[in-house]
Amino acid sequence: MLTLGALTFVAPIALVGLLVLPALWWLLRVTPPSPLRMPFPPIRLLAALTSKEESAEATPPWLLVLRLILAAAVVLGAAHPLINAPQQIVGSGPVAIVVDDGWASARNWPARRDAVLGIIDRADREARPVIVATTAAVAGARPPLRLLSAREARELAASLAPNPWPTDRESAIQALEDFTENNGVAPGAVFWITDGLDDADGNAVPMFVDFAPLGSLTVIAPDADETAMVLAPPASQGASLRAVVSRADASREASVWVRAISDDGALVAREPVRFTAGESQTEAVFALPVELRNRLARLELENESTAAAVALTDERWRRRPVGLVAGGATTTGQPLLDDLHYLRRALDPFTEVREGSVEQLLRRPLSVLCLVDTGLVGGSEADALARWVERGGVLLRFAGPRLARTSQAGGDTLLPVELHGGDRVIGGAMSWRRPARLAPFDTEGPFAGVTLPSDVAIRRQVLAEPTLDLAERTWVRLDDGTPLITAERRGEGWSILVHTTANTEWSNLPLSGLFVDMLRRVVALSQGAVPQAGGPPLAPIDTLDGFGRLGPSPPGVNAIAAADFANAVASPSHPPGHYGGGHRRQALNLAGAVEALRPLGPIPPGVATSSFGAAAAVDLQPWLLGLALALAVIDMAIALALRGLLRVPYVRRGSVAGMIAAVALAGTCVALPAAAQETVSDGTAIETSLSTRLAYRITGDPEIDAVSRAGLEGVRAVINDRTAAVLGPPVGIDLEGDELAFYPLIYWPLVEGAPMPSEAAARRIDAYMHNGGTILFDIRARGGSQPTGLAELARTLDIPPLVPVPRDHVLGRAYYLLSEFPGRWTGGTVWLAQGGERVNDGVTPVIAGSHDWAGAWAVDGRGRPMFAVVPGGEQQREIAYRFAINVVMLVLTGSYKADQVHLPAILERLGR
Repeated sequence: MLTLGALTFVAPIALVGLLVLPALWWLLRVTPPSPLRMPFPPIRLLAALTSKEESAEATPPWLLVLRLILAAAVVLGAAHPLINAPQQIVGSGPVAIVVDDGWASARNWPARRDAVLGIIDRADREARPVIVATTAAVAGARPPLRLLSAREARELAASLAPNPWPTDRESAIQALEDFTENNGVAPGAVFWITDGLDDADGNAVPMFVDFAPLGSLTVIAPDADETAMVLAPPASQGASLRAVVSRADASREASVWVRAISDDGALVAREPVRFTAGESQTEAVFALPVELRNRLARLELENESTAAAVALTDERWRRRPVGLVAGGATTTGQPLLDDLHYLRRALDPFTEVREGSVEQLLRRPLSVLCLVDTGLVGGSEADALARWVERGGVLLRFAGPRLARTSQAGGDTLLPVELHGGDRVIGGAMSWRRPARLAPFDTEGPFAGVTLPSDVAIRRQVLAEPTLDLAERTWVRLDDGTPLITAERRGEGWSILVHTTANTEWSNLPLSGLFVDMLRRVVALSQGAVPQAGGPPLAPIDTLDGFGRLGPSPPGVNAIAAADFANAVASPSHPPGHYGGGHRRQALNLAGAVEALRPLGPIPPGVATSSFGAAAAVDLQPWLLGLALALAVIDMAIALALRGLLRVPYVRRGSVAGMIAAVALAGTCVALPAAAQETVSDGTAIETSLSTRLAYRITGDPEIDAVSRAGLEGVRAVINDRTAAVLGPPVGIDLEGDELAFYPLIYWPLVEGAPMPSEAAARRIDAYMHNGGTILFDIRARGGSQPTGLAELARTLDIPPLVPVPRDHVLGRAYYLLSEFPGRWTGGTVWLAQGGERVNDGVTPVIAGSHDWAGAWAVDGRGRPMFAVVPGGEQQREIAYRFAINVVMLVLTGSYKADQVHLPAILERLGR
């Protein structure tokens, strides 16, 4: 390599070719161009009688200079010049690249991959082999390392991706030591691309320094402000959830938002978290209604794309509403005799307990309904309960004296089994038998793994009539085989009967911890049971990747024994995600595998350091070779023109220089890199006209403009996914200066206090509407029966009279059949200017409403909705998307759909 200031030549031997340029100058100078070939027909001869016959004696100077520049470009391109080229890699052996690819490396992963490719390019220029080692832990034994060519190393680097578990740098160093011992060749230089985190014992840097001699180790670390963060699973504290956020570098203030996401991907809540200088931990508090909390699927740190920034939730974080109904009057003076006392105490820590009548409790969403010795249930109350159970409710009933008396009459269709009349007394002063004990729980049943105490005694119970399917419906038995808890699946719900009381009148079960554990399992059945210790192994359902995205489980992921799940940590064999099967689902998070968060220790003297933001070398070879190719094409065109073989109409030979300048400009544009071309052509009319793009008015308010763009991005996604239309990215336009004719639809959010368009802009907007363009005015305020927000704007623009959307207007059937047009809000009137099918092909120039359509359409960078829609939820959002599709189809196809209405009349006329 040859370095001249900031310019470095990778192959300086090629510069010897510059010595040939003087000889080439002399050779081209003394060699005349090829003679001019002229046809000799009589007419051509007569036409040329007045022409002065000339013959060139030597190559023109301008052509000589062109060819010398071409030759110099070829020579310099072969020398492979670089600007700001890095220093030559030290040593002479293989180049070892150690890449941290654990969870923390997902931050700015493209920059890390570019750093790997940059080192491979340097090794390729020096003809040195490459060793690539990753530090993330692997399942089983780590495969041995091998020497790679530059091509193989680039393919391997392109396939690398961050893993959702911590690093194991010690095993990577051991693999490098094994390579040295087995091959007898030590790496001449070691590059460590670190994630910026130290090991739990703080030994990461010393370990690499011990392996690589001083001077041969280079540490490439992220910038100081790129500190990794970990979100721990939330902890329940009363009615709120508290999630601890930790960070590695606590030297400065920082802030981040924590998002709560529901099971359908909707944003439930968003809370800020702020770190003061010196603070490494803080917490986010979510006070959610029970209905929203029970839909919670995950918490995540905003703009933190790592697996540690995601905390998955399951049944353990849900607070189910449970209703209690007592058959008799509750006793407030003597709570220990109250039928509901023990149920309240057992359910209160993990559920929302509600009391009242069946009718009152069913008016609100309910997960479990407990009927405590209510006796026979019939009539309209039984019908309402049956429908509720069919839809997924869990009906839990407790026996007692009332149920024992009414069971003789029968007719209770809500019981899971038929009951024998009366009750059974086990033990007591008049009996030789002792109270019955519980038999061991079935290993496949809902109470599998629950610890069975030995002191639970059942003194009295109601008996089930023997039937063929009684064994299948029995969950818990006494030691003599009689059922204690029976259940029946009904639709999506359950009907469960405990054959003893919920207080201590018939047993001491309510006094034991088993009572609480059993109630937890029953409550969990309302939306999928939580697997517990002692059940079958929990297979992976879906897992997180290194970027925190939930997807299908990769090969090699093993099931986790139910008994070990509480202590399981994320690893290559068990990545974070959901485990279970069927209705059994439990979350495993990465936070438990992160032992400590500490920034990388100090780098000792003699170790080179760099960062991902270091200036990259600029390779001039493609530019020079592209210039040489363009000049070669120009030279060929000139040679053909001078010989008369290339005829250019209306261009004389004397104006060849003008043609050269034009072709040279075109050739230079061809040689420019793609990035430069994009900068030159971005926003031009040519690019805009090549694809159909929707536009939104730039209001000057960053938040509103961001929502407008995100809303049109959501519309673009559904249009491209559901229809044959293909839309380009949305464009923000300035009404004062940008051309409007390129956009079939402009979304215009009306902002209070926004400046009115100037007179010149108003003329351009009016021309846009008169010539077929459509503007969707969104007042954004909730409700409203008239487009009052347009009143002031109508004084400047020529807005036609507006009418509510007619029932039979084509807007309601342009693609979907719609009777309403909601956005984030609903209920308001949608207005339009209906000019008839003969005006602008039936395309209305104005659509107006107060629905905040962009808020309903808006999606974030991962395609998830950004705002909740009320009151209809996701169903309302779907209708809003369908309205958007209808609007786009209307502005693109005009009266096409309206024409279909007249199809019978058209066919009748054709038949005549």
